[in-house]
Amino acid sequence: MTLSLTDIVLNPLTQFLALVGLRAAAKLFAPDSGSSRLVMNVVFFTALTVLLLYHGIPPYLLDSEPASVPELVSHGVLKTIWWVGGAMVLASCVRMFLIFERKPREGRLLQDLVVALIYVTSVLCIIAYVFRLPVGTVIATSGVLAIVLGLALQSTLNDVFSGIALNLGRPLSVGDWIMLDETVQGRVVETNWRSTQLLSGTNDLVVVPNSLLAKSRITNMSGPEGVHGASLKVRLTPTRSPAALLDAMERVLLSSNIILKTPAPSAGILGIDREAVEIELSFKVSDVSKVGSARNELFNLVYRHIEAAGIQLASQPGSAQIVVERSDREHDVKARNTPMRLMNTITLFAGLTDEEKEKMASQMVRLTFRQGELIAKRDTALTSLMIIRSGVVAVEEDDGDNRIELGRLAPGDFFGERGVLMGALEFADVRALTPVVIYEIPKERLALVLKERPGIAEELGLLLTSRTKREEEIRASWRTDVGQHPSSLSVRIRQFLHLGQT
Repeated sequence: MTLSLTDIVLNPLTQFLALVGLRAAAKLFAPDSGSSRLVMNVVFFTALTVLLLYHGIPPYLLDSEPASVPELVSHGVLKTIWWVGGAMVLASCVRMFLIFERKPREGRLLQDLVVALIYVTSVLCIIAYVFRLPVGTVIATSGVLAIVLGLALQSTLNDVFSGIALNLGRPLSVGDWIMLDETVQGRVVETNWRSTQLLSGTNDLVVVPNSLLAKSRITNMSGPEGVHGASLKVRLTPTRSPAALLDAMERVLLSSNIILKTPAPSAGILGIDREAVEIELSFKVSDVSKVGSARNELFNLVYRHIEAAGIQLASQPGSAQIVVERSDREHDVKARNTPMRLMNTITLFAGLTDEEKEKMASQMVRLTFRQGELIAKRDTALTSLMIIRSGVVAVEEDDGDNRIELGRLAPGDFFGERGVLMGALEFADVRALTPVVIYEIPKERLALVLKERPGIAEELGLLLTSRTKREEEIRASWRTDVGQHPSSLSVRIRQFLHLGQT
C-alpha cells in the first residue's frame, strides 16, 4: 500500500514529529531559565492535546479497537507521551511554585513527595488507558512487593516517613537554630529524605536521622521569630545597698551595643546574704548566634562599671575569699589617683611610661553631666580628649523627626579624639543617658606628650582607622576621613599638632 504525500502530512505521528522539531528549535533560541522551560512545556503539551483530539485519539479514554497494528502502536506511543508530558508539566509547576515562595530547599521533602505522586499516577493511567490492563491487579501485585521491600528497608523507610511528618508539621526550617534534648544544637542547613543536617557552634556538620529527630524534644531557638532571650548571673559583695548594686547592673545593660533595646533588658536580684548579692541580667539578641558575643560584652561591661562604682565581685559559695583591709589613708590615696587609674585603662596611652601618664593625669579636669544633658554637639570640634569615668553615654544622630542611636559608651571609653588630634568635627551628638563623670585632657597637654613620643602618632593612626571603620558600618553616610590609611592619619595628626616628622 503506497501512501501519498497528503496522507503522510496528515498522519498524527508525522505531525507529532514536526511538533517535537519545533520544540527543539524553540529550546535553542529561548533563554535557559526555569520559567521559560515551563512555558515551552505547557505550550508543547497544549499543542499535543489539540493534535490528539483533532485526530480522535482522546488519551484519557479507552478508544475502540484500532484497525491495524501500526495504528495500535502509534496511538499507544502518542498517549504514553501525552501522559508523561502532562506529568512533567505538573512537576515543573510544583517546583516553580516552591521557587517563587523562595523556599526551594526547605520544601524538598514535600516537593519530592508530590512529584513522585504525580509520576505514579501517570504510570497507572498509562497502564489503564494505553495497555488496557486492570489497575487493581497491578496495585495488588505491587502491594506484595512493597511489603517485602518495606520489611527489608524498615529503618530507611522510618527515616523517610519521619522526614515527611516533620516537613508537614514544620517544627523547623532551614536557617533555624535548634537544640535536641539539651545535648545537640546547631543551625539547620539541609533537610532531605533520610536526615537533617545541622551546623554546630564549632562549625561541625551534625547529621541527625529523621527518625531520631522525630522522637527528640526539639527546641527551636529561632521560632516563632529570630529574637532570642538569654541571661547571666553576677555575684557582688554586699558593701553597697542592693539598690546601688542593681543600679550598676542596669547601667551595664544600658551601655551594651549588642543586646536589643526593645524589648528592654532587665536586672533582678535573685538572692542576698552576708557574702553576696546575686543579680540576674536578662536580655534579648536579634539572633541566637549573637548570644556568645553579647555575654562577652556584658562581662566586660560588668567589670568596667563595678570598677567605676567601687564595687567588688563576690566569690563563689564554698571558695576561699581573701579580704584586704585598707586604711583611710590608703583610701584617700586611691581617690586622688583616680585620674591615674583611669589613664591605665585607655589603650590609647598604653605606650606611655608611668611618669608620662602621671604628668598627663595631673592636668586632667573632672566634669559632671546630668542625665539627658548634651555633652558634645554635632559639627563641633572638641579641644579636649573626653574619658568616661562613670555612667553611660549615647552617640546619636538627628534624622528629621527621629533620633538614630549610633552607639553607646561605657566607663573607660573616650571620644573627642578627632577634634583633638586632627581638628575634625564630631559626626554626631553625644548625650548622657545617666549621670556621667568625665575627665578631659586638653589638646595642649596631649601635644606635649606626642612631641616627646612622636612614635605614638602611628599608634593613634591605627586606632583611629579601626574606630573609623566601625563607625562607617554604623553610619554609611558619614563622610569625614572615611577609608584613610593609618599612615595618612598619622601625618594629619603631626601636621595639626605641629609635630616634626620622624
